[in-house]
Amino acid sequence: MVGIGASAGGLAPLEDFLARIPPHSHMAYVVVQHLDPTHKALLPELLQRVTPMSVQEATQGMSIEPDCVYVIPPNTELSVVGGLLNIAKPMEPRGMRLPINVLFSSLASARGEEAIGVILSGMGSDGTLGLQAIKAVGGLTAVQQPDTAQFNAMPQSAITSNCADIVASPGDLPARILARLTNAPAPSNVGGKSERSESGSEHLQHILRLLQQRTRHDFSLYKTSTLHRRMERRMAIHEIATLSHYADFLQRNPDEIDLLFKEVLIGVTSFFRDAPVWEYMADITLPELLERQPGESHLRAWVVGCSTGEEAYSLAMIFTEALEKLPPSHGFTLQIFASDLSPDAIATARRGHYPAGISSSVSAERLARFFSADDNGYQINSDIRDLVLFAQQDVVLDPPFTRLDLISCRNLLIYFDQSLQRKLIPLFHYSLRAGGVLLLGSSETVGRYTQLFEPLQSKLRLYVSQDNARSGNARLPVKSFPPLSRIAKELPVPPSAPPPQTDDNLQTAANRVLLQVYSPAAVVVNDEGDIVFISGRTGKYLEPAAGKANWNFHAMVREALRTPIATALRKCANQNEPLQLQGIQVQLPGGAIQSVDITVQALRDPSTLRGMKMIVFRDVAPSHASPANKGNSEATTQQAHAAELQQRQDEIQTLREENRTSQEKLQSANEELQSTNEELQSTNEELTTSKEEMQSMNEELQTINAEMQTKLDSLFLAQSDMKNLLNSIEIAILFLDQNLNVRRYTDRASKIINIRESDVGRPLSDLTNSLQYPDLSNDALTTLSTLVFSEKQILATDGRWFTVRIMPYRRLDNVIDGVVITFLDITATKKLEHNLRKDL
Repeated sequence: MVGIGASAGGLAPLEDFLARIPPHSHMAYVVVQHLDPTHKALLPELLQRVTPMSVQEATQGMSIEPDCVYVIPPNTELSVVGGLLNIAKPMEPRGMRLPINVLFSSLASARGEEAIGVILSGMGSDGTLGLQAIKAVGGLTAVQQPDTAQFNAMPQSAITSNCADIVASPGDLPARILARLTNAPAPSNVGGKSERSESGSEHLQHILRLLQQRTRHDFSLYKTSTLHRRMERRMAIHEIATLSHYADFLQRNPDEIDLLFKEVLIGVTSFFRDAPVWEYMADITLPELLERQPGESHLRAWVVGCSTGEEAYSLAMIFTEALEKLPPSHGFTLQIFASDLSPDAIATARRGHYPAGISSSVSAERLARFFSADDNGYQINSDIRDLVLFAQQDVVLDPPFTRLDLISCRNLLIYFDQSLQRKLIPLFHYSLRAGGVLLLGSSETVGRYTQLFEPLQSKLRLYVSQDNARSGNARLPVKSFPPLSRIAKELPVPPSAPPPQTDDNLQTAANRVLLQVYSPAAVVVNDEGDIVFISGRTGKYLEPAAGKANWNFHAMVREALRTPIATALRKCANQNEPLQLQGIQVQLPGGAIQSVDITVQALRDPSTLRGMKMIVFRDVAPSHASPANKGNSEATTQQAHAAELQQRQDEIQTLREENRTSQEKLQSANEELQSTNEELQSTNEELTTSKEEMQSMNEELQTINAEMQTKLDSLFLAQSDMKNLLNSIEIAILFLDQNLNVRRYTDRASKIINIRESDVGRPLSDLTNSLQYPDLSNDALTTLSTLVFSEKQILATDGRWFTVRIMPYRRLDNVIDGVVITFLDITATKKLEHNLRKDL
């Protein structure tokens, strides 16, 4: 849908424009011209002569059809609501109406990227703000070449505001617009091959890499349609038809990369853009924020993509107005961080000087209160300027500001693709305090992140940050700057080992215990089952395992002994008394069966053996049956087998119980590990948050430092200007402070008063001079006390005469802070006066 705005001298350009449109362009055209409200308009009949499309005068609720032209009726305002035309009576008196802005703004809201705005000949600046609104939502803007317009004020205003994508004569504009929409070169360009048909994506990526290498900023996540439009403007200037040729041109001309970087940055903004948003902010949002901060009197806000500063200053103004409605003792303050990628835009914002055209968006009351008028426009007052800190920042790469109460990011996300939008919305949630407010543009939403933000006023794109989402996520969704690297694996913890001890000490201690309690074969093992000491002949019970040497007891003990001894080792760890195993049958290497009694005891004394276990083996001699008992041998054997079977069943039951106990312990250990893992994750998140807060604080300090450096540069320049000014007027001037100490002087003053650079700060009375004026210090003190000027003609020792004038030094805030003494050489005047007296 194309909105066309014209004023004085606009009929001829309108006819040229419509005459060049093909009959089936599949677009609708809405024409707004400044018409005399008291006369019937003949514009539809005049335009119908030059175009085969249907030309109609708009009526209320008329549906919009393609390949039709709709003309505004006299004394009305025409807008687009949905797919219908809306007619309304003008709100402003005649002479102050801006119907083109009304149409273009409604087009931007209704059609978004499908809106096209065209400015033709006319006086004033109507249409500029409307074009900015279309450009802000990604639409296309076109302006008549000023030198082809009968009245060039309207086109020139749009071009000066840097909101024109296409600038051409009225007859060329249709072809240029259609060429942009089809991504094909305009007919005036050389070559007819389409960008898309020659691997345009590959060449686009090459251009973006050149931009990133030159500026460090990555534009690969910007919308491709936006990038194409910005590049096509530069290509048109150099008459380059394809992206491949333009990429080669950039490779050879690094300065063109800088110009393209400025072109890609979209600086579309104005004071109090979308007035209903600011009215709701002033009346409801800010007062509610102030009420929600009972213990926090310092509010922090971040304006993302502030461009030339209008958005940030608008916020500062409505905050100042909101504070006036509170009691005087409220104590609330506001700090606004305003960031943008463009260094030129930040420099303009810091100056705070705007053209006279802002009177169309800023009320006369606010202009008088917050601005100082001059010949070239309006200067923002210092009380508003001091609320804002401007910084050049890439929201994608640089750390964000944190602990914020309000974030305003309007009409920036629309230039990013979905993946980048999905990164920035969680980033804004992370930066805001619980209950903080997020303000987006009219065509932007939080998307699928409804768990992070609750709509405060959906139509106005105001959202409230939710605190429960922050605690509910296991990982912070912040991806816009590098997070802390995660630990790939845990560091190995060395197993605990017994205190170092010599073999002699170990053998001595073990032998002492054996001599006191035992005498048969025995082994001492540690907690892991490794054999640390062997006493006696243990070959019947232990056998080295095949393969690599292994001194673990469980690997060396014979099969029949392994299970009962392993069970006994686990049991004895929790008791003080030794554990006895009776009559364990073990098969010896020769095939014979040996019955063995085994004692297993946990050692607690001496300290060198604490934590270890001793296993003692005793052979049981076989019993010999007498002839009288031969009849009972079979019964005895059966009883032995039954006892052995019962023992094995008991062992199986014990193993089952131990297995069940082990499973319970493992389950408990797993739960503890899960709890520990959650604690470690929480600690890691806290460390990540702390690091990011430090990065954010560093960003704030860098911002403040940049502001202070800018002010220092300005002060240094002003000081240099003042010094050059004072020296150029060739008048001796001496500045004294309230104690009549030297503060500053000009070069010519040093020829009258004996003063050097090292004398700054010394009292005037300590300095000698060539004047016959002993009361100089007293007169200076009198002037400082009474604020009465003193002027005397004084003779110097070299015969020269001076008019010595002493006046108070008055600061800009109307405070007396010393005196100023000027010495004007009047020697020539005195000589002339003397000669005239002689002649008389």
